Amino acid sequence: MKPLHHPKFTRRDMLQAGGIGLMGLSLADVLAMRASALSPDPSPRGRGANPPKSVIYLFLSGGLAQQDSFDPKPDAPAEIRGEFDPIRTRIPGVLMSEHLPKLAERIDKWAMVRSLTHPSNDHSLGHHIMLTGRSQAPVGFSPVMPRPGDFPSIASLAGHLVPQRNGLPSAAVVPFNYIHHSGRIIPGQYAGELGHRHDPWLIQASHNCPGYGACPTCFDHQKRPHEHVGTPVFQPPVLRLPEGIDQGRIETRRGLLDLVDRQQQTLDRSAAALDLDQHRTSALSLLTSSRVRSAFDLSNESNQVQEAYGRNLFGYSCLLARRLVELGVSMIQVNLGRNETWDTHGNAFPHLKNDLLPPMDRCVSALLDDLDARGLLETTLIVMAGEFGRTPRISHLPQYYALPGRDHWGAVQTAFLAGGDVRGGTIIGASDRNGGYPATAPQTPENMAATIYETLGIPRSFMWRDATNRPHHLYYAEPIAGLMN
Repeated sequence: MKPLHHPKFTRRDMLQAGGIGLMGLSLADVLAMRASALSPDPSPRGRGANPPKSVIYLFLSGGLAQQDSFDPKPDAPAEIRGEFDPIRTRIPGVLMSEHLPKLAERIDKWAMVRSLTHPSNDHSLGHHIMLTGRSQAPVGFSPVMPRPGDFPSIASLAGHLVPQRNGLPSAAVVPFNYIHHSGRIIPGQYAGELGHRHDPWLIQASHNCPGYGACPTCFDHQKRPHEHVGTPVFQPPVLRLPEGIDQGRIETRRGLLDLVDRQQQTLDRSAAALDLDQHRTSALSLLTSSRVRSAFDLSNESNQVQEAYGRNLFGYSCLLARRLVELGVSMIQVNLGRNETWDTHGNAFPHLKNDLLPPMDRCVSALLDDLDARGLLETTLIVMAGEFGRTPRISHLPQYYALPGRDHWGAVQTAFLAGGDVRGGTIIGASDRNGGYPATAPQTPENMAATIYETLGIPRSFMWRDATNRPHHLYYAEPIAGLMN
C-alpha cells in the first residue's frame, strides 16, 4: 500500500520509520493510513438502524464508446452505427452490444444513464471532471500533473467524510493510480484542495505494464510491438510480520516509538503528533487481523469464483473490491485499464470485440452476482463510467493502419449503475438518433457525484473544509432523478 503523493519526510517521520519497518510496513504505508487516522471525524452519517453503504466506482480510462456498448444505434448510417450488432435484453425495446451478453442477461439488476454530459473532450480535464464530479476546470489546472488547487476526487472526499469501519481507511483505489506511459500524471485522482494527507489509500496491486487492457491479455492500440510485463498479474500487498518478528518485539518497538513521541511533543504539537497512536493502531490492525490479511490473498478464493470474475487484471481488481466491501471500506475506485485503455481512436472494433468488452462484461457480471449472493448488493452501489464517450461518426487516423475508431466526445456517454437502491432495469435519459448529444433528461457529473454521496449517507447540507479551513459545498446538484427506489 502506498499513498498517491510523495511527501517530504520530517526528522520525526524518519525516526518513526525504523520502528514501523519492523512491523512489515514502510513509512509510506504509515503515512497513507495517517491521512485517515488524523482526520477529524465529521460524522456526517447517522448511526441509526440503516446499515452503512459502500460504493464501487469502476473507471474506464480512455472513454468507452456508447454506440458500441450500452447505447447502440442500429438505424443510423453505417459510419455511425459501427460494426457490432445489437442484442435484445429483458427490457422490451432496450438493446445493447452483442459483446455484452452477460450484462444484457442481468439488466434487471442494473440501470443505465444514457445522457451523462460534460463540456470537455480532453483526456486530462475529462478525468478531473469525472473523478471529482465537477464539470469545470479549477483555477490553475494543469493537464500534465495534479496541483494543490485541483478539486478533491470523489474518493478523497469519501475517505475524509465517511466514518471508518473496522479501523481501515474509508476509501481505496485499486490496482494502481493513473500515471500515463508518457509520464503524464493524471489530475483529478488526488485530494487537491482538501490537502494531500487526504489522498485515497492506494492498494498497488499491479506491475507497470506498458500495455492496454486486462493483463495478461493486453495489447497496443496502434499494433506496435508489445510484450506483457509482470508476473503475477495481480499481487496485493502481503500483510504479514517479517521472519523472526513476533508480537512481543512489535510491542517493544512500539514502546520505543512512544518514548520518541514524548521527547518530540514539546517541539511538535501538530495533529500528526497528537493522533499518531490512533494511526499506529490502524497499522497494527492490518497485521494482527487475520480477516484483513485473508482479504488481500486472492489465492484462497475458490477456482469457481476466480473463473467467474476472470483470471486477469479486470477480474482480480473487481474481486478485491468485493472483499474490501466485506471488510468495511466504504468507497473503492477500481481502475479498469491503465494508459487510457479505452481510448479507441483506431482498431476500435477488433480491440473492443476481443480485448475490452468481454473481460469487462465478465467481471462486472460476476461482481453483481457475487454481491447479490452474499447479501451485499442492496448496500453496495456500483457506478461505471469513463472520462467521456466517443464521437458519433467513425474516423480513420493513419497511425492506426486505416482501421477505424472514434474520437473523444464529452457531450454524451452512458453511465452504468447497480446495487444500493438502484431500480434494476431503469433507463435514465436518452441520446439523440446518432448518439451524439442528450435528447432527454441530461445528467451531469455533479448529479452522479451527488448520487454517490447520498448513498454513502452524507447529508446534502454538509460542508467540507480545505487545507486553509475554507468551507466548500459537497453537493453541486441533485442526485440522479428516477434512479433509486
